[in-house]
Amino acid sequence: MTKYKIQNPYNNELLSEIEYSSEEQVLSALTLLEVGKKIQSDLPPFERSNILHKLADLLKRDKEKIAQQITLEMGKTITDSLVEVDRAIATAIYAAQEAIRIKGETVNTDAFAPKRDKTAIIQKFPIGIVLAITPFNFPVNLAVHKIAPAFAAGNCILFKPGPQNYLSGKMLTDLCHEAGFAKEIIQIVNPDIPVMSMLTAHPSINCVSFTGGVVAAKAIAKNAILKKQLFELGGNDPLILMEDGDLELAVKTAINMRFGTAGQRCTAAKKVFIHNSQYEQFKKRLVEEAGKLVVGDPMKKETFIGPVVNAKAAEIVFSRIQNAIAEGAKPLLGNKRDGNIIYPTILENVSKKSELICDETFGPVIPLMTFNDIDDVLAELRLSSFGLQAGIFTNNLAVIKKVYQELEVGAVIVNDGPGFRAEHLPFGGMKESGLGREGVAYAMEAMSVIKTLIL
Repeated sequence: MTKYKIQNPYNNELLSEIEYSSEEQVLSALTLLEVGKKIQSDLPPFERSNILHKLADLLKRDKEKIAQQITLEMGKTITDSLVEVDRAIATAIYAAQEAIRIKGETVNTDAFAPKRDKTAIIQKFPIGIVLAITPFNFPVNLAVHKIAPAFAAGNCILFKPGPQNYLSGKMLTDLCHEAGFAKEIIQIVNPDIPVMSMLTAHPSINCVSFTGGVVAAKAIAKNAILKKQLFELGGNDPLILMEDGDLELAVKTAINMRFGTAGQRCTAAKKVFIHNSQYEQFKKRLVEEAGKLVVGDPMKKETFIGPVVNAKAAEIVFSRIQNAIAEGAKPLLGNKRDGNIIYPTILENVSKKSELICDETFGPVIPLMTFNDIDDVLAELRLSSFGLQAGIFTNNLAVIKKVYQELEVGAVIVNDGPGFRAEHLPFGGMKESGLGREGVAYAMEAMSVIKTLIL
C-alpha cells in the first residue's frame, strides 16, 4: 500500500510514514457511519451540546501538545499554532451553544385559498453523513469548523485531513471520541485521489464540505452530483489604503495579514493598493517594519515567519518572485530563499499580468500597487476569478458603500484587513472563492434538511 511521508518543513525531519486508506477501509468507515445515524437520532440536542463542551475542555487540556504538532507538521510558528487551537476551542463552544438553538416553525395553511384547515410544522433534520475535507494551513481550527457544526446538527462525519496534517487530525479525532462522539459518528480516513473520487460519488455521502483549491473543488463537484456542496476555496484578496486611511494601522495589518502563517492563508492580503498620496510613506514604513521580523525556527516564540509547507510550495513562491522581477518588478525587501523559508518580500512595479498577481500566491510576498481613483481598483478587482474578502482603510462612507456594493466578495472589512474572521459570522466567497458559507450557525443550516409535517 502506498505511503505518505510527513516531514517537518523546517528541518526536513521525517515525522511519520502513513498509509493511504484503501477503498475497503473507506467503505468500512462509511458502514460504521450509517449505523451512527441511528445513534445520532437518539442523542438529544442537550447531549450533543454537552459533548461539544467536553471537546472544548479537552482542546484546552491538550492545547500545547496540539499546537506543537501543528508546527512540526506544517511549519506554522508556535505562536500562530496556539492561536489556532484557541480559535478551535471557541468554535467548539459556539457549536455547543447552537446545538440547543435549532428551531422550526408552524405555519397556518389557510394563508391562501382554498381553506384547508391544516397546520404545517416545519423542522430541521440532519442531512446524513458529511464528508469534511480540510487543508494543511489551519489543520485543527478548520476541521473543528466542519466537525462541530455537523455534529451539532445531528450528522455523522467522515473526516479527511490533508495528508501533511494527518497526525494532528488524528489527535483531534481521538479527542472527539474521548469527548463522547461514538466511533460510529466520526471516522478519519486518508485516501489517495482514486479512492477520493469513489468516495465523493458514494451515495452514503450527503454533503461535501471542502476547504482547498479550485482544481480539486471542480474535480469533487463532477463526482458529488446531487449532493450538498460547501466549498471554501482560494482568495486573491486586496488590502486598499485610501488617501484618508490610517497609514500606520494599514502597515501593521499588511504585515500581520500577509506575512502571518508565512503568507499561507486564503484571506491573506495578496494585493496591496495604496493611494498615490500615501504611497511613498507607506512603502517606507512597510519596508522598515517588515525588515524587523524574525525569520527562522517556528518553534521559537519570537519567530514571526517560518517555512512554507514543503519544498514544492517554496519553489512555486520563489519562482513567481523571480519571474516578476524578470518582468520588471523592483524588490524592496527580501527576495531570498533558504530551504523552505521564503524571507518576507516586498515588490513594486509588478506587472498586472504577472502570475504573482493574477494567481493566488501562497507565500510571504507583497506586491505594492498605486492608484488615484477607487474606480480603477474596483475595475481591476472585477477581472479576478476570486472573490473571498477585501479590506479597506478609509472613513469615507461613500467609498465604503461603493466598495461594498460593487465588489463581488463575501465580506468587506473596513479599517482592517481581508483576513478578519469571527467564528459566529458567515465566511465564504463568490466566483471561484467558493460556494455556501461557513461559520457555525451557517454551516449547520447548510448541513440540515427541512421536513414538513401537515396536521
